[in-house]
Amino acid sequence: METAHEIILVAGVLCLLATSAGLVSARTGTPVLLAFIGIGMLAGEDGPGGIQFDDVRAAYLVGSLALVAILFQGGLSTERDMIKRALWPAVALATAGVAISAGVVGAAVVLLFGVSWPEALLLGAATAPTDAAAVSVLLRVSRIGVPSRVSAALEVESGLNDPMSVFLTVGLVAFLTAPEGMDAGHAALLFGEEMGGGAVIGLASGYALLRLFRWLDVERSVFPVFAVGGALATFGAAQVLGASGFLAVYLAGMIVGNAEHPASQPITRFFGALGWLAQIALFLMLGLLVTPHRLPPVIAPALAVSVVLILVARPVGVMACLLPFRWTIREAAFVAWAGLRGAVPIFLTTIPLLAGVKAGRALFDVVFVAVIVSVAVQGWTAASAARLLGLEGDLPEPPQPALPAAGANPDPLTDTTATRS
Repeated sequence: METAHEIILVAGVLCLLATSAGLVSARTGTPVLLAFIGIGMLAGEDGPGGIQFDDVRAAYLVGSLALVAILFQGGLSTERDMIKRALWPAVALATAGVAISAGVVGAAVVLLFGVSWPEALLLGAATAPTDAAAVSVLLRVSRIGVPSRVSAALEVESGLNDPMSVFLTVGLVAFLTAPEGMDAGHAALLFGEEMGGGAVIGLASGYALLRLFRWLDVERSVFPVFAVGGALATFGAAQVLGASGFLAVYLAGMIVGNAEHPASQPITRFFGALGWLAQIALFLMLGLLVTPHRLPPVIAPALAVSVVLILVARPVGVMACLLPFRWTIREAAFVAWAGLRGAVPIFLTTIPLLAGVKAGRALFDVVFVAVIVSVAVQGWTAASAARLLGLEGDLPEPPQPALPAAGANPDPLTDTTATRS
């Protein structure tokens, strides 16, 4: 009993510290996610907290639950206008862009460190996805003014690119653990199951939840409970069936968030708070899972990977995906720079750890450092990058005066049909 009470006390104190640190960092311009990870590391075995946590299975479970809340909330906040403005560029970034980035990082790791191709590509796959929480915090808390299609592409991409990274990670882990069972046909089947199955289950679940919300006649406070259950069931069903639960839960949230129903306001408010709690829990846990005294040997390789990722791999992938859509080089450059990594890359490295891949622990440490570098460097400089590139928010359309009807008074002072500025 005493142990349970101590765990509850520690959890409450860490939550309060992380929330306070997040508020302070938002006011000082420090990336919020760095504050969350920092609190976790200070509470860990090498910090004053001294908490020893190395349970990868528990980390995967907690991470999955947190990402369900984060991605469902991300889907809820993805407005229909954002989808119209940047759906296909975002889809290209979330699929081809991720694959290109993973390939470039993998090739660089092979050339620089002589690592085998499967292990190098696994590192590339883990570092390729941008993070929905990190990008959302960057654009909304920092209030960076860029054209709406640029911010829309960043947010939609960050919600859609996890399945591609999971597919690459799972496929490469399968090849490393059982190379005889993974061939091109198996990889193509796995890709179809992940993407196609996740899309079907997500859309079906979203419309089912929508019908449920419109049919139920209950207190408003009950709706978020159904939404949580629906999001968890969507993710779990997709994963059990071999599809992408990450894609499914994001699409379900998108369907629910872009329709009119009685549950809209209470669900949006509830998941706004739950999303923040999930981010805090996820980053605190990842901070606890890392062992700082093991990091010095991997810092130099991790910095090299970070340089390749930020300055080469991500820009190459973004340019290849956005320039065919006639985006300007300045817009594509900002999308490349503002594609922050976050919890998802670190979370993905728990998969090879669970599978017993020999290089799993080194992979975790390298990706952890790379994420810290990405959040720190790109998060602190994103606003400056937008100004340097000369990007501004959408200019308001000039008012169009209404044409007076025949015989009407054309005087704007007395003509009530004239448009007011």
